[in-house]
Amino acid sequence: MKRQWLKRAILSMVACGSLAGFIPGVQAADVRILPVDNAKFLAGAKFDFDIEVSKAKNLKNVDITVNGQKADKFFGQKLDAKDLGNGVISYRANQVNFPKAGAYTVKATATDADGANSADARYTVVQDKAQRQAKNVILFVGDGMSLQAREMARIISKGMTNGKYNDLLAMEKMPHNCLITTSGYDSLTTDSANSASTYATGHKSVVNALGVYEDSTKDPFDDPRVENISEIVKRSRGMSVGIITQAESTDATPAAMVGHTRRRANQDYIASEYLEDYHRPDVIMGGGSRRYIPQSEQGSKRHDNQNVIQEFKDKGYTFVSNSKEMMAAPDNKPLLGLFHPSTMNVYVDREILKNPEVLGKYTDQPNLINMTKKSLDILSKNPKGFFAMIEGASIDKQLHAMDWQRATYDTIEFDKAIEYAQKWNKEHGDNTLIIVVADHAHGASITGTYHERDGKKGLAAVRTYADSIFPTFKDANHDGFPDNPDPDVTLAIQYANHPEYYENFHFQQKPTLPTVSQTVTKQEAQQAGDKTEYHQVSTVVEKANPSRHHDGDPWELVPANIPDTIGDECHAADDVPLNAEGPGSEYFQGVMDNTEVFFGIMRALGIDATKNVK
Repeated sequence: MKRQWLKRAILSMVACGSLAGFIPGVQAADVRILPVDNAKFLAGAKFDFDIEVSKAKNLKNVDITVNGQKADKFFGQKLDAKDLGNGVISYRANQVNFPKAGAYTVKATATDADGANSADARYTVVQDKAQRQAKNVILFVGDGMSLQAREMARIISKGMTNGKYNDLLAMEKMPHNCLITTSGYDSLTTDSANSASTYATGHKSVVNALGVYEDSTKDPFDDPRVENISEIVKRSRGMSVGIITQAESTDATPAAMVGHTRRRANQDYIASEYLEDYHRPDVIMGGGSRRYIPQSEQGSKRHDNQNVIQEFKDKGYTFVSNSKEMMAAPDNKPLLGLFHPSTMNVYVDREILKNPEVLGKYTDQPNLINMTKKSLDILSKNPKGFFAMIEGASIDKQLHAMDWQRATYDTIEFDKAIEYAQKWNKEHGDNTLIIVVADHAHGASITGTYHERDGKKGLAAVRTYADSIFPTFKDANHDGFPDNPDPDVTLAIQYANHPEYYENFHFQQKPTLPTVSQTVTKQEAQQAGDKTEYHQVSTVVEKANPSRHHDGDPWELVPANIPDTIGDECHAADDVPLNAEGPGSEYFQGVMDNTEVFFGIMRALGIDATKNVK
């Protein structure tokens, strides 16, 4: 009897479509909701709402509700139905918002010839204000600055006495801290675009994306947008915005604070997008001038003849291209500073070695401390406050290149900029929230120390446990930067996720990439004993760069522990530390999702995103 009852019940549900997707050979349409399930929103913050229906057979009806109310009525606008031409029909409403805090459930049901299929998304909407609110926020992002990267800087900058650190980094003295998780909604290990985008929007995204949810189209500019921090603080309060970096100013982390695209590589588009009034930064500083100059000019990386630098000048910006011009720029005008065609040179090469083969004609690039100083001088002129993102960009880039010494000197420089901002805040009312965080981690770790005092070289000279005597970095002028990046006892840094490369633990006098690309045929790979299944006649693989190997030096060939199509050290999925001080910093404690950085900032500022400044 029970079996007959169950059979009748199942047949009844199939007939009405509620189990169509569970019956072999019967598949109702797929339904996808953007923003994704479990997203969190700031009340009043704008976003694009999108329902995608795919694999439908004679689609009959799509029903979309928010808390049981028809979506078009809830949002106050009709959802635009559009056939995307790829087997997907989109139902979309742009620039909508949740006006009040609370819990919201979106339900979308698509009915076609095979039955009905539904998807749900549950959202949390908040509107919090700190008891003591901040006027300004400075978000320091040490790109790739994992806990180990901080420790490397602390060891060589502050030194140790009998196992105790002589001092801590400025960032480590902040009163509030937490651990930040870093994954996106598409993958465990993220990139800088997606991770920085969470800080700017409070929403997770996918690898390579900035301020959007990924839709099903190939177009990188049509994905559903979420309003970012630059847009919210300008729209709701009229605050100023500063984007300061040592990378190209259109690179992933700075671009995440302002831009919207599925592909971070669209840097010429991002440079143009910076001009838009509703989110245009008042201060932009970094490298990447090649993204701003017309295609007709030598060195340009644009795909058109737009002169973005001139358009910024036309909007009243001072344009500077070196340190001397930057320091002399007026504080009462917005500033565009582009100090290198690509990424700016790192501290060791700019300030210590000064090798003309490395620097070329760019011998007057500013340091991050002075870039911070100038940006605060300009941004603080706005009585309504400011938001500044200041990035230590090449911590990440040099760890990718497996050059921990250059990465560490840049971490020290980054910490000096933080120290300046802390002092500035105390002198200007102590009303600024300062946050220091990485966007993601790297798998570089301190094994012990390295020395050749007893004649051992290479891996044999890596000292562990009781043999790991303390490094001998010296700092004669006490500026925090060791005089010699290659003392006789140095750190033994090893990597958890690396390509094939040569290692000898010594400092490289010129920056050198760890790998070079080679084209390998299937036959060549098989003859070399490579058991990898190559699906093409030939493939490009990454091999150890011979330029890192010199005859007579104890270079070790270290086999890859990641696929041989990857040419540099990779990000890690590790949690990263966050430190904070100032109004609202008490928000950060325990283990928090990376999206919470955005909500901590909004809470500290007491932003009401339902308002529009005229």
